Amino acid sequence: MALSFGVSIVLLLTKLTAYYLTSSTAILTDALESIVNVVASGFAFYSIYLSGQPRDTNHPYGHGKIEFFSSGFEGGLIVMAGFFIIYQAVLSFFEPNPITNLDWGIALIVVATAVNALLGWGLVRTGNQTHSLALTADGRHLLTDSVSSLVVVIGVGLVWLTGQTWIDSALALTLSLLIIYNGWQLVRQSVAGLMDETHTPTLVRVVELLNANKKQNWIDVHNLRVQKYGSDLHIDCHLTLPYYWALKQAHDEVNRFENILKSGFPSEVEIFVHADPCLKECCHYCHVADCPVRQFPFIRDVDWTADNLTVNQKHFVPFQPAMPEQPSSNL
Repeated sequence: MALSFGVSIVLLLTKLTAYYLTSSTAILTDALESIVNVVASGFAFYSIYLSGQPRDTNHPYGHGKIEFFSSGFEGGLIVMAGFFIIYQAVLSFFEPNPITNLDWGIALIVVATAVNALLGWGLVRTGNQTHSLALTADGRHLLTDSVSSLVVVIGVGLVWLTGQTWIDSALALTLSLLIIYNGWQLVRQSVAGLMDETHTPTLVRVVELLNANKKQNWIDVHNLRVQKYGSDLHIDCHLTLPYYWALKQAHDEVNRFENILKSGFPSEVEIFVHADPCLKECCHYCHVADCPVRQFPFIRDVDWTADNLTVNQKHFVPFQPAMPEQPSSNL
């Protein structure tokens, strides 16, 4: 992130130089987005530092949610830059400036585009590996900036070849809409995290771990909830165990359950498990061998899915008695 911050400053100066040489509105568009890159990278750099701090009495769940603020802040800046670019594009269409030194301007933007693309790819890759929303958001922003810069190069090249300056304004207006869309996506993702919206890929991963490591003593799981705090996870659920177990036996099984979930994620995972006693209705899908209190026969398993594990109630399989054989009729 520190590298991203430093490179963003250098690229901003490069693009401002290209605009000074050419007076191209499209290149100014690219330069303005780089200002957003510098501010956003600085905030993201601080947010990653803060999210790595240990939990304290004022922040019992840690500081990971600062990454959602970082992503939302970056998205908001991008949206603002997009609207300012629209203003500049409309202004330059009615009051065009002569465009000069396009050869130097294009060369500088090409270099900036290559560096942005490489850095953005590295940030997204590292963000996915560390489950850091701030890194991933900044990387995607830089990749979007690279695409915008590439379109700028093509458009300015067309102006250079054809002499039609209106292409410059039209290109800037088109890029502004793309920039606003990507900024809104970052804001939407940030709000979802702050509102503890279900992160479906993580929830699906938890369900996969439970199904792959299911033990016969895990009679049922329900009220499963997954929250993200930056790169850290908080998981809580209800685990149904045999009601006649001693407290220590139930505690050891809960620890076993927690360790299996923790082993499936590279980041820090905090798990709260509420141990539920089984009911007689659970016998229909209970696999506990030699159960001394079984009241009903086993009927079938309950398939654990992301839909039914999040419901706050035990699963029930209705008992279906066998139908009596009907006497055959001879026709």
